[in-house]
Amino acid sequence: MLIRVKVFPNEKKEMVTKQSADSFEVKVKAKAERGQANRAVRSILADFLDLPEQKLRLVRGGKSRNKLFETNL
Repeated sequence: MLIRVKVFPNEKKEMVTKQSADSFEVKVKAKAERGQANRAVRSILADFLDLPEQKLRLVRGGKSRNKLFETNL
């Protein structure tokens, strides 16, 4: 399953907002430097979806706000 994520780094609160069945907005406190925000998004999204982090893989958007994750269920 592919999951589309729009990331908002350097926010005051961390939260996940579901836009549709496979689309989310994720706000993280981490800065968009050296992959910090990517790791934070993966962790927060895994918690939200009740999945282990190892089941989420970043497919596209490593240096972009718009990311595509894949889940291996």
